[in-house]
Amino acid sequence: MKAARFSEFGGPEVLRIVELPDPHPGPGQVRIAVRAAGLNASDWKKRRGLMDEELPQTLGYEAAGVVDEVGEGASDVAVGDRVFGFCLDGAAQAELAVLSFYAPIPPSLDFAGAAALPAAVETAMRAIDQLGVASGSTVLINGASGSVGSAAVQFAVARGARVIGTAGPANLDYLSALGAEPVAYGEGMVERVRALAPDGVDLALDVAGSGVLPQLIGLTDGPEHVLTVADVSGAQEHGVRFSRGDDGRAIHALTGIGELIEAGHFALPDVRTFPLAEIAEAHRVGEDGHVRGKLVLLVG
Repeated sequence: MKAARFSEFGGPEVLRIVELPDPHPGPGQVRIAVRAAGLNASDWKKRRGLMDEELPQTLGYEAAGVVDEVGEGASDVAVGDRVFGFCLDGAAQAELAVLSFYAPIPPSLDFAGAAALPAAVETAMRAIDQLGVASGSTVLINGASGSVGSAAVQFAVARGARVIGTAGPANLDYLSALGAEPVAYGEGMVERVRALAPDGVDLALDVAGSGVLPQLIGLTDGPEHVLTVADVSGAQEHGVRFSRGDDGRAIHALTGIGELIEAGHFALPDVRTFPLAEIAEAHRVGEDGHVRGKLVLLVG
């Protein structure tokens, strides 16, 4: 099968499409013929040598496609089913991928739309769960217009929370449409939040990793009320919880998102697609940092 891989660390130019052996599912897993695979910031961090030391490396943790092989014990799925989910091997940007966690693709979604969901909805739901967002609470989401942030806004709103979201000026109307009270980030953000919530907020989620943890701690009156999914060093410095997948994944987000989508209660992120062969250009666009929504590679 063809797959994305790099054999040295560096810029997007180190990425190659290579031939690799076909993978096969283990117990409880399925193999899919990949139709679309999501890109994440971890992809370029890995490529630059900021996460894992071994070489060569494949890429991709989320994909959507058609089941073509079923592992022992995976009784809830059949060959030919359209599914999306997680490839824990980090090799989803390929013609074939093994999914360890998966769910049916909602009928109204195409493969690109489905591939945009797994990492965003799992990360957002995990953070909302770990923060304890509930009806009646006021939560501030820093970096609310991206794929993870917008999912977190919608999950919090669905729970009955009041949501204040920070974003750039161009995305404030978008946040309003999702049900959040928008606030521009940057200098004066704290004052703008306090204008909406004079006594501060109950909880704060940092999705952007933009160095604002001290401000979030001040707005919530303590680091125990703040969680970040983006700022490892800041979390260590300020005593804030950093949420990672090995804390326990919110896999229920995959199985539950379809019902929300079909009922019109979840707005999908904007999706920009690239053919697998143009993965280097997709990395350049993603690293530039000005994409709202999700980058997805089309395969096959």
